[in-house]
Amino acid sequence: MVSLVLPLTAWLAAPFLLGVIARIKACVAGRRGPSLLQAYYDLAKLLRKGCVYSRTTSAVTRIAPSVILACVVLATLLLPWGGIRAPLSFAGDVVVLAYLLGLARFATVLAALDAGSSFEGMGASREVQFAALAEPSFFLGMLALVLCSGHVGLSDMVSAISLETWRDSTVLLLLVACSWFVLLLTENSRIPVDDPNTHLELTMVHEVMVLDYSGPDFGFILYAAALKLWVFGAVLVSIIVPLASFPLWLQGPVFLAGMLCVAVLIGVVESVMARLRLLHIPKVLIGAAALSLIALIVELVR
Repeated sequence: MVSLVLPLTAWLAAPFLLGVIARIKACVAGRRGPSLLQAYYDLAKLLRKGCVYSRTTSAVTRIAPSVILACVVLATLLLPWGGIRAPLSFAGDVVVLAYLLGLARFATVLAALDAGSSFEGMGASREVQFAALAEPSFFLGMLALVLCSGHVGLSDMVSAISLETWRDSTVLLLLVACSWFVLLLTENSRIPVDDPNTHLELTMVHEVMVLDYSGPDFGFILYAAALKLWVFGAVLVSIIVPLASFPLWLQGPVFLAGMLCVAVLIGVVESVMARLRLLHIPKVLIGAAALSLIALIVELVR
């Protein structure tokens, strides 16, 4: 029963992270900014509206938002908090986690192509290109952690990361954490890779693929994006913070504090950096993959 608290917290608190990021960006810019609960208000407003579909679209456009949301919701069931195991935990669950998120991306891209718009096709092409370059960072980093911890399940792997692990494998964990922070920014369409608030058609990636959605369907996509940010944040916090070294009753509060720190860090990064030119983004992603590869080499030669 305790493990069910983990996905329930993710489902309830994920939109709050978007509010924290927006508030940090506003504070750095000298503005008051929107409410911390603005994402909840937006979702409630969208769920009260109706959906509008283009006559050129097929059933793919109608089904895709539900598929995207279902995949990300299932992904939250695989997330542990330190010594608290995930509701779904088994050997190789990290591969299932990666491909659930990949299936969500596939549905997004397919729906963008289904619209028949060259504009959305351009965004889908960029999304696939960046995803292909980002995927090695995840799997190389995960392989390094598997070798370091001796476990192939995410719950066992996270529970094995303690203060002793950090003392013995500081370089490896720092390299993977840096690589996965770049991965977090990329997969969640954040600055400097993408800008979720941009309206410049030549620079849009994720937002251009969902321009045709409205009402509850768009709400599903926004909520799935918030859950996806929670998934990547949770994986990053599980590496950086040795939760297993804390008493069991303290692991939950420490994990949530870590998630808030990740949101604040994203807000600071987006406040001090500009969006990169599209030609430079592959270089950043290859650099992130190189960090994970170096971490793997460090573990192999240790």
